Amino acid sequence: MAPHSQVEDMLSSTPAAGDHVASGVREAFRVDSPNVVYTDKEIRSKYTYRTTNVVRDGNGTFVARPQATAYEFTVDRKIPKVGVMLVGWGGNNGTTITAGIIANRSKLTWETREGPRTANYYGSLIMGSTMKLGTDTKTNRDVNIPFHDVLPMVHPNDLVIGGWDISRMNLADAMDRAAVLEPTLKAQVRKQMANLVPLPSIYYPDFIAANQGDRVDNVLAGSTASMSHVEQIRRDIREFKQTHHLDKVIVQWTANTERYADLLDGVNDTAENLLRSIREGHGEISPSSIFAVASILEGAPFINGSPQNTFVPGVVQLAEKHEAFIAGDDFKSGQTKMKSALADFLINAGIKLTSIASYNHLGNNDGKNLSEQKQFRSKEISKSTVIDDMVEANTVLYQPGEHPDHTVVIKYMPAVGDNKRALDEYYAEIFLGGHQTISIFNVCEDSLLASPLIIDLVLVAEMMTRIRWRTLTAGDDSSFKGFHSVLSILSYMLKAPMTPPGTPVVNSLAKQRAALTNIFRACVGLEPESDMTLEHKLL
Repeated sequence: MAPHSQVEDMLSSTPAAGDHVASGVREAFRVDSPNVVYTDKEIRSKYTYRTTNVVRDGNGTFVARPQATAYEFTVDRKIPKVGVMLVGWGGNNGTTITAGIIANRSKLTWETREGPRTANYYGSLIMGSTMKLGTDTKTNRDVNIPFHDVLPMVHPNDLVIGGWDISRMNLADAMDRAAVLEPTLKAQVRKQMANLVPLPSIYYPDFIAANQGDRVDNVLAGSTASMSHVEQIRRDIREFKQTHHLDKVIVQWTANTERYADLLDGVNDTAENLLRSIREGHGEISPSSIFAVASILEGAPFINGSPQNTFVPGVVQLAEKHEAFIAGDDFKSGQTKMKSALADFLINAGIKLTSIASYNHLGNNDGKNLSEQKQFRSKEISKSTVIDDMVEANTVLYQPGEHPDHTVVIKYMPAVGDNKRALDEYYAEIFLGGHQTISIFNVCEDSLLASPLIIDLVLVAEMMTRIRWRTLTAGDDSSFKGFHSVLSILSYMLKAPMTPPGTPVVNSLAKQRAALTNIFRACVGLEPESDMTLEHKLL
């Protein structure tokens, strides 16, 4: 058995959008505009960003002033060879993603009791949805293209996968332990999965539930933070990159939820203090923060898929200092995605949401870990804050400081396994003191919903490493630069999305998707999506 392998052998290169010009393959589309220039190496576009600044005059009246800012974007068209390193590779999500990519690359079909099923990327925004390109001039109908074709993006079939886990179990056995996939599918990928073994991870018992102790047989020496752990993880990333001849590596935390780390002055409040605290072995430095620091220092984007506060102020400052990308927190897959969409709908419809009660029970290892209070508290926070910005935005329904009652309950029920049960009740006030109650019972196969989001996060994070921008003002010859270290563009896939310091958090699902869509459109010189359809209305 290989000590640490990858799915590279099964994932040979497939044509991707950025290769089309060089290889002579027809592109999905091309923008015909004097503001867009295509070369073999890049797409360069000029784009006018239009916003509205608002001030109050002396009478307290809002004065709205349209503003236009000219930008230039450049997109590297060369699609790199990308590796993904998952922390918690042997868990439910890690094994499901790995098996899923093998199945897609091999175009596997397997039998289920409902009939045959074929590998797909359903549930992935990037691989499974479309974007409106424009209107067909002959039929006046919308023209939609796959989201993956908007920019030259990596295909998930081409990803090389590796990672760490506190358990040394090979991924075939870990796949059985997770109990997510159909036996007929597992049988077809078992041989390849059996050769995949995680690297040793770090284990600080104070940060994860004690009930995880029976998995711990693959860890580095030491039970508190140390610079040797940072350096070992950096070596692991470098060696993985060199061994598999990768251009880039993306690191993603898919491991268990940790307890919240205390925010302490002089400990994790600045980059300098954080690094000193790691060297001194301070007990409030979490494993996820260690992985984040190692990734930042190694120049690898790091994404936190669990709800703990991995990105303490010192980590964010370190990322900004090194111009490294970070994003988080917590995958937004089932119940919370529904909540962010439904709450947005109700409040925007002028219906006053007054309470939300959310109950979950699940039987996978995530549920087992969350059965301890400190870990549950991290999850409770990420699930409970998803409507804050929507409430704050509606000053007609809500007074300053007013907020709907909101409670979250999670219970561990081993019998249901990965099939999470989520029950939600939305209670709202309507016209003339009336009430509306909406109850939802959502049964979701947790890992099969989360895994495509993990893939999306990797694809978009990698894409952002190839986009540069600059402002265009009179006499300005400034050089191109990258986006802010905190990748808020990934918010659609995350429950508690981080934003650059000092900027608002947006949890509305529609706004999050629009931001992603319209930034991609700007990179090819297209205006934001508009549903005004004035060409049909002004006859």
